[in-house]
Amino acid sequence: MSQLKFGIIGCGRIAQRHAEHINNTGKLVAVCDIIKEKADELGQKYKAQSYISVTELLTNHPEIDVISVCSPNGLHAAHSIAALKAGFHVLCEKPMALSVQDCGNMISTAERANKRLFIVKQNRFNPPVAAVKQIVEEGRLGKIFNVQLNCFWNRNNEYYKNSWKGTKEMDGGTLFTQFSHFVDLLFWIAGDVKEVQAFTGNYNHNGIIEFEDTGAVSLKFYNGAIGTIHYSVNSYGQNMEGSLTIFGEKGTVKIGGQYLNELEYQCIQDYEIKDLPPGNPPNNYGKYFGSMSNHDKVYNNVAEVLTKDGIIATNGFEGLKTVEIIDKIYSAAKNTTANA
Repeated sequence: MSQLKFGIIGCGRIAQRHAEHINNTGKLVAVCDIIKEKADELGQKYKAQSYISVTELLTNHPEIDVISVCSPNGLHAAHSIAALKAGFHVLCEKPMALSVQDCGNMISTAERANKRLFIVKQNRFNPPVAAVKQIVEEGRLGKIFNVQLNCFWNRNNEYYKNSWKGTKEMDGGTLFTQFSHFVDLLFWIAGDVKEVQAFTGNYNHNGIIEFEDTGAVSLKFYNGAIGTIHYSVNSYGQNMEGSLTIFGEKGTVKIGGQYLNELEYQCIQDYEIKDLPPGNPPNNYGKYFGSMSNHDKVYNNVAEVLTKDGIIATNGFEGLKTVEIIDKIYSAAKNTTANA
């Protein structure tokens, strides 16, 4: 396989990031969005054919290798499954889907079609995250006792205005759109979650979003560790913190900053994490910032897997586990949600 060819479904903000890195990795052949102006603008920028119909894109371009799904959360499953059935590999933005069942359908469709299903989890490439993952796998922290995940961002009314964001059907909830990357890292580093207790509430976005803007969660992991997640989009004026602290029998580490991009603390028995390379800046969407901009590494991984027998960075099963944990949290919170 020579230069990879891509198509994009969904031409919103994140698609701009995808198109940029596709242009560095391969060739963008076609794009699609129900809003014709968005599709035309992105297509013209990269000399790609534009469509308003997903079916037309998938039918007219058998030369495409990978379809990048950048549509609203609630459409990820349908668009991924359509692309897989049509014979394309798929790179799906986070969250993988809004239900465990949809994730399972995506995985089984990829297997039946004998196609790769990549899930975007770019925060795994943050230098401190990768370093902590490595020392946990090496056993340098020993048995993990407990973990603490904090996600304190700002999403104002303007962010949700005239958008699918904030709707239960297309957005799904704050953990899906804002913090699924953080939940993924909790699973990736600390392990799978067995039990959940949770409280959620909508304190500052009543009449604006259809779900919570704040949550406090207690977790028990299958490996015996316990943990907490405290999250909110009510940090006044700007994003404040995205952090993961791990307490083990041989060490304590904290990955912090606003986007899990800084190694804020370490005290490890007979070991020190040194010489971390600088990370990429966060995704800049003008009036607000998102997670770290590591989509270049995501696309490099896609190319490695499809052209050089590389190892997939985040597969469908791992994407499903994130959705499963979020589902457990929301199920536990159903009887405790408060509206201030």
